[in-house]
Amino acid sequence: MAHTLAGRPETATQAKVLKLLRDEGPLSRVELADRLGVSRTTMASEVSRLTELGLAEGAGPAASRGGRRSTLVDLSSDVRFVGVAIGATTVSVALTDGRLTVLGQRSVDMDVRLGPEPVLARALELTHKVLAEHGVTRPAGVGVGVPGPVDFHGGMPVSPPIMPGWDGYPVRDALARELGCPVLLDNDVNVMALGEQHSGVAKAARDFLFVKIGTGIGCGIVVDGQLYRGVDGCAGDIGHIRVEEFGPTCACGNTGCLEAFFGGAALARDALAAARGGRSPALASLLAEKGELTGADVAAAVTMGDPYTVQMIRDGGHRVGWVLASLVSFFNPGLIVIGGRVARLGHPLLAEIRGVVYRRSLPLATGNLPVVLSEMGDDAGVVGAAALISDAIFAAP
Repeated sequence: MAHTLAGRPETATQAKVLKLLRDEGPLSRVELADRLGVSRTTMASEVSRLTELGLAEGAGPAASRGGRRSTLVDLSSDVRFVGVAIGATTVSVALTDGRLTVLGQRSVDMDVRLGPEPVLARALELTHKVLAEHGVTRPAGVGVGVPGPVDFHGGMPVSPPIMPGWDGYPVRDALARELGCPVLLDNDVNVMALGEQHSGVAKAARDFLFVKIGTGIGCGIVVDGQLYRGVDGCAGDIGHIRVEEFGPTCACGNTGCLEAFFGGAALARDALAAARGGRSPALASLLAEKGELTGADVAAAVTMGDPYTVQMIRDGGHRVGWVLASLVSFFNPGLIVIGGRVARLGHPLLAEIRGVVYRRSLPLATGNLPVVLSEMGDDAGVVGAAALISDAIFAAP
């Protein structure tokens, strides 16, 4: 069956109903009225309007609470969103239903440094494939994450250090024109934070930090349930906090940045030096076998018990923990989630970050502060991108 574009909510109550149904599943009209503090008559008319707009549908009778049985209301089974996660080295596209469950997904290796035209052409190609596979003519909307600072209102990247050629490129408008539906663009870390909030370990957290350690290092900040972007959209750019006065040169042009010590590119650089310098037999054999080294090879060497790579992870985790400890004392979050490709180094990395955060932060701020690994893997980006656009579609006019 071909799914067409649904309408948009027309009132604040309709918008709240849609978000409740998205985040919690089917609810009865009575429950919806009680939760939103409106009369049952009002709720009945709002729900019937949402049904006319193609955004909601009946889902059978609700459990009896005495008296007449209420009907369950659910999101329309026709609502579809697309999440596009453009990373430094990959492009992933997922189709979701209204509740952001992934229905189909495609990924491809792609270097973001090739520039906007080839990368977006590939993203569009994957999007059309996923839509066609599920008989969708036009989704309700598309969310996109990119690995650099974004002017959220303008829908374009702004001076992104690892994305040459993308500065000021109208990504949002170019994709909206091609796909004929609303599109929103944000920084990849913000998008991943939304993914964790919707279906990851941060589901119950109102105030949390999502730290992505991949090619770059960034931090998504959620305050009272809302993403905090800052005045220019570059809040949480912790990869460019200087951790040492003198150190490797970073992609941003400064020296001694956290990212220049422990981003994916920095790990690959240090792994190569260690393999060639005879400091790590495990990395030397991986290099001989593959001809190059990545952050994933460092993880492999760690699991082989290679002492030099274990120390690399400790040093990196120590620097990340040092930056996070300052953030914890400043922001007092209820949870820190660590994700991204480099975070797959797993528990040795987590243990080091945790140790430093707990030692260096104020006891009051860390008294009940879990520091945990993301469990979403590559899904955080695409689910978060779908959450980004669904928030906008399911918003009051």
